[in-house]
Amino acid sequence: MKRVTILVPCYNEEGSLPELYAELCKLIGQHPAYEWEMLFVNDGSVDGTLEKIRQLREEDHRVCYIDLSRNFGKENAMLAGFDHARGDCVVIMDADLQDPPSLISDMLKAWEDGYDDVYAQRRDRGKESWLRKQMSLFYYWLLDKSSRYEILRNVGDFRLLDRKCVEAIKRLRETHRYTKGMFSWIGYKKKELVFDRGDRTKGKSHYSFFKLIALAMEGITSFTIAPLRFATILGLIISLFAFVYMCYFLVKTLVVGDVVQGFPTLIIVVLFLGGVQLLSIGIIGEYIGRIFIETKKRPIYLVNECGLNEETPADGH
Repeated sequence: MKRVTILVPCYNEEGSLPELYAELCKLIGQHPAYEWEMLFVNDGSVDGTLEKIRQLREEDHRVCYIDLSRNFGKENAMLAGFDHARGDCVVIMDADLQDPPSLISDMLKAWEDGYDDVYAQRRDRGKESWLRKQMSLFYYWLLDKSSRYEILRNVGDFRLLDRKCVEAIKRLRETHRYTKGMFSWIGYKKKELVFDRGDRTKGKSHYSFFKLIALAMEGITSFTIAPLRFATILGLIISLFAFVYMCYFLVKTLVVGDVVQGFPTLIIVVLFLGGVQLLSIGIIGEYIGRIFIETKKRPIYLVNECGLNEETPADGH
């Protein structure tokens, strides 16, 4: 029997877990030909998430869990799941039920047809503000144009990965992780499934506006050096204009004899150039900071407690 691992990173999802578990059990009952493993990664939750997972495991040994020592972030929590998942394929999904478990049936069918990475593309992004939707679309467009390979738009972490894709992701051990870019980077045979994303049934999103901005910066600096090239091109353009501007005033002074004036203009130019320099230094600093952190070679995550099976019983008990 082929084994399927459902990987669910969790952070303060106490309210969503019972409903999620019920939906997954319904799904599993529709596919008795597979052996199932539900792997929950508790990413330093401060509510009763871990207790709920423990309770589910006592009732059903198909439920496995990893408790991280603190909150390491969703990207690192997913890597912990990849490291411990034992399925022939791994399905990644959130605990908030915005991604419908029923779509996993179509993912399994595509996997059996020979696809290695079956990803869910959102036709509708659910309950989001207009500004957030537009900024997300602009971000994916910018990242796609600045990268050498296609970055999928309106695609989250909800997907099925074949074992060889999981092994490829496990080899990418960088500390600053942008998994959506890694899924594109590894390649392999991909297939999209279009769906309408729902709203959260319990709780609220853990990604604030500023966290999303930080995630966008992570993606851009992790998979492209376009910001560095932008700073270089901007410097060249400003230098060219400055040279032309200098020549203009030099010729005007020699031919016409006008005294060079314009204190306000001088101040504006100085402030503009100072801003450009600070911007360039900031971009360089982002990359140097990532180099500094990577050279420390610290563990990407630390495990506090595990509830795993050597051999998961097919009937779940």
